[in-house]
Amino acid sequence: MKNRNTRHQASFGLFLLASVVLMAMMITSGEVAVADPAPEFDITTIDLNDDQSRQSIVDREPGQYLGHPTTCLLDDGKTILCVYPKGHGRGPVMYKRSNDGGKTWGERLPTPANWATSLEVPTLHRVVDAQGKKRIIMWSGLYPARLAVTEDDGQSWSELKKVGEWGGIVVMGFVERLKTPGKYMAMFHDDGRFFTADGRKNKKPGFVPYKTFSSDGGLTWSFPEAVYRSNKVHLCEPGCIRSPDGKQLAVLLRENTRTKNSHIIFSKDEGETWTAPKELPLTLTGDRHTGKYGPDGRLFITFRCIAPAQSRKVRDFEGDWTAWVGTWDDLVSGSQGEYFVRLKDNTKGYDTSYPGVELLPDGTIVTTTYGHWDAGQEPYIISVRLKLIELDELGK
Repeated sequence: MKNRNTRHQASFGLFLLASVVLMAMMITSGEVAVADPAPEFDITTIDLNDDQSRQSIVDREPGQYLGHPTTCLLDDGKTILCVYPKGHGRGPVMYKRSNDGGKTWGERLPTPANWATSLEVPTLHRVVDAQGKKRIIMWSGLYPARLAVTEDDGQSWSELKKVGEWGGIVVMGFVERLKTPGKYMAMFHDDGRFFTADGRKNKKPGFVPYKTFSSDGGLTWSFPEAVYRSNKVHLCEPGCIRSPDGKQLAVLLRENTRTKNSHIIFSKDEGETWTAPKELPLTLTGDRHTGKYGPDGRLFITFRCIAPAQSRKVRDFEGDWTAWVGTWDDLVSGSQGEYFVRLKDNTKGYDTSYPGVELLPDGTIVTTTYGHWDAGQEPYIISVRLKLIELDELGK
């Protein structure tokens, strides 16, 4: 039973038994991963579940499942676009806009006809080509991966068009701008079912994260390459953070055997090669990590909280929409971070999150996701607004 009365608790120390496990894992860089001992869960925790002043409803439809949103902040610093499927993962893509930084949301907007054929979670990403032309792209996954494009900040969109003879799950987990003008890297994952046209015959145990590159500002993409394979840990749902000095990339990954913490890999060559995966602390263990730097350089990373099976009974926030506040150095060293935040209590299992995160010019973080916020009701989509300095006050 979850503890529902933990609002603004100062901290809790929950101790985990852990052992050092050696794993021989092949990776594109050829390195071998050694799992670190899982650290204690000893971090200041903050519960924002009941703070309705921070919450706004993006979309809700009685009796209808609405889920898996992503967002994109426009250059005016206040307009946020949001897309999400009308259904669990798959379903017609719904489209909304906020003109006031996520405080309120307008009506559903019209979309191209074939957006109704989307088979998976849609994701939005800002891209710029080498000539400075700005676009927003929207991915829709499974086979084949498809792409829609707007060049007028979402006023008009193309239909979804096939990108290549490949597909995958959660296309794309992220799209990261690289140092070469107009070049981007994106990642997704698959287990053989959707990577090719006949993939359902080729399902394999476990997930494989893939990378793909674009050199023309996001319009065309290379044939995906496997980043990592293992029959011991199943890594998926990649989320990317660039180091403050711009020299490294980190990718946080869900671990789908549910026997290990989430993992992290690093690249010093713009995604060409990657270090061997290592476990993250329990405070960062969950699914579909999405993050942004705050004004003071601290990281805000939000995700669905899921601990390894052996430690689930010791977690108050298991299956909820949560966030972590820490630093890049915490990611590198495996430190627990500064704050662990429950954003919203999910009342049904683990069916929540896949959040979008935006940073407004005044330092406000706007994070948006779905969940079963009311017991016995279908999930719907909300935004939560906060500042890191507000968490500092609550953390006291």
